[in-house]
Amino acid sequence: MRKAWVVAACGTGLGVCFLALLVVGTFVSAAQFGAGGRSVALAQGSVPAQYEKLVRKWGTLCDAISPPLLAAQLYQESGWNPRAQSPAAAQGIAQFIPGTWAVHGLDANGDGRADVWDPEDAIPSAASYDCALARNVRDVPGDPTANMLAAYNAGPYAVIKYGGVPPYRETQNYVSVIRKMEQSFAATQERLSPSRQAAGAIHYAQEKLGTPYLWGGDGTPEDGGRFDCSGLTKAAYASVGIELPRVANDQWTAGPHPARDELLPGDLVFFAHDLDDPRSIHHVGIYVGGGYMIDAPYTGAVIRFDPIDTPDYFGATRPTG
Repeated sequence: MRKAWVVAACGTGLGVCFLALLVVGTFVSAAQFGAGGRSVALAQGSVPAQYEKLVRKWGTLCDAISPPLLAAQLYQESGWNPRAQSPAAAQGIAQFIPGTWAVHGLDANGDGRADVWDPEDAIPSAASYDCALARNVRDVPGDPTANMLAAYNAGPYAVIKYGGVPPYRETQNYVSVIRKMEQSFAATQERLSPSRQAAGAIHYAQEKLGTPYLWGGDGTPEDGGRFDCSGLTKAAYASVGIELPRVANDQWTAGPHPARDELLPGDLVFFAHDLDDPRSIHHVGIYVGGGYMIDAPYTGAVIRFDPIDTPDYFGATRPTG
């Protein structure tokens, strides 16, 4: 496993000074860079490799969708699980119910069968269904893509009836989550805007240095103030008003993905068993600069500084509010 940073053991004062410089740098960076541009291209590594070509191709089927949007929708529906099945009988990677699949399912791979369990059929069918829904609600006021997503979740008649996204909590959350998650799958064309909350998240994590690791730990009194890796990152960003998912591979979708040479203090850095598959992410830390992160490594270790440039380094996410 990763070795502790020797400097961290050389004195609390030095560690505090180091973090203070990083925090100042974070605020300076936040003042210097503008918001990143929106892109219809997929961010590298954001989609499992076996589905990337399908998402790139079918995500451009109509103007209402894009590859990042289709990726976010599939992730929200099934977490890229082609065998997913909900209690409501929604099936496959795109979560079609049988009646909808009977009408809109495609034999996109030409094997003679429209198979809801086959991503080569289900992903194209999801894109085709999105575009059909977009046509159904094209005269409804508001954001056409939001209306299309609402129609996917609640049906086009609800969108038409309410003149936009209907007042159903589930549907409103579905639309909001996917639109926010879209940026996590998009390759930005300009430098990403730094998070102004990053310095506070780093400070929170720095205050926890030396705390013993606890699998499943959220830092609560019941946990004795201990954390696991994603519990620490979640708590650090919660302290500055940004809510993250609980587990590491879900935190990967909490914002856009800066390249290794674009990392800034406060970015979340991830490590995976399979560098082509974000579902295999097994660890997360908070980047502090200089090639190091603060992380809760594993049982028997304490929260500490660790290097990020290891063979299982997967990528980074810049959390957004």
